[in-house]
Amino acid sequence: MLFEILAFIIGLIYGYVKPGKEKRWELLKKGIIYGIILGIIFGFIGLFIGGLVYSAATAIGMFITVIILVVIFIIGTFIGDILEVAIKK
Repeated sequence: MLFEILAFIIGLIYGYVKPGKEKRWELLKKGIIYGIILGIIFGFIGLFIGGLVYSAATAIGMFITVIILVVIFIIGTFIGDILEVAIKK
C-alpha cells in the first residue's frame, strides 16, 4: 500500500509542477517497458533462487505490479493537472 500512495503523490506533484498537459500515453508506454525489464530481471533472480515456476511467477507478478503503479502515477498526474489549472488561475 505504501508504494501505491507514493506513486500517487509523486504523480500528483509531477502533474502540478510540470507545466501543460502530460503525455499520459507516453508515460504508460515507458511504464510497460520498465515493467518488462524489471520482470525479466527479477525472473532471472527467481530462476536461480527457486526454479522455473518461481521464476515465471516472479516475472509476471513484477510486471503486473509495475503496471499498476504506473496507472496510479498517471491518475496522480491527471489530478495534478486539474489542480494546476484550478490553483494557478
